[in-house]
Amino acid sequence: MPAYHSALEAQMSIGNMALLPVNTKFRGPAPPGDGSKDIIDEAIAYFKANIFFKNYEVKSDADRVLIYLTLYITECLKKLQKCPSKSQALKDMQQLGIASFSIPGEAGFPLNAMYAKPANRGEADQMRQYLMQIRQELGTRLAEKVMDPATNKPSKWWMCFVKRKFMDKSLVARGM
Repeated sequence: MPAYHSALEAQMSIGNMALLPVNTKFRGPAPPGDGSKDIIDEAIAYFKANIFFKNYEVKSDADRVLIYLTLYITECLKKLQKCPSKSQALKDMQQLGIASFSIPGEAGFPLNAMYAKPANRGEADQMRQYLMQIRQELGTRLAEKVMDPATNKPSKWWMCFVKRKFMDKSLVARGM
């Protein structure tokens, strides 16, 4: 069975990463969404199937965003696993979204072979803002989805994926 790929088309890109519209309240360079399914919805929907793949063929620039978000969901789930309540989960996701992170071309980025380095400092800043924007929105949506409203604890049906690694990669360097 092949992996799921993004069905979205990008009008613009940063490096070789698609700059896709996002339905969000967070500020950033992403074009505003029209309320239809966006890349964050796709990442959450395809996560449980794609997490099992060790290899992933990139078919479009939107797939690179999907790969990044899949890796970020893994980091979010590790954080959500320790959350005692939904309000704490939302706070933790907000903090994780704005925490320091590496972008393509930097030494700590795990997939430098698949992503083009930003052409200049302005493009690097735009890429960092875009990734921060989608990280914040994904964290908020994921906390809403993962936290079980009946128990106010993380759903076991999401927590079973905490130890899995997509493509044997992690956005966080070992030892951190």
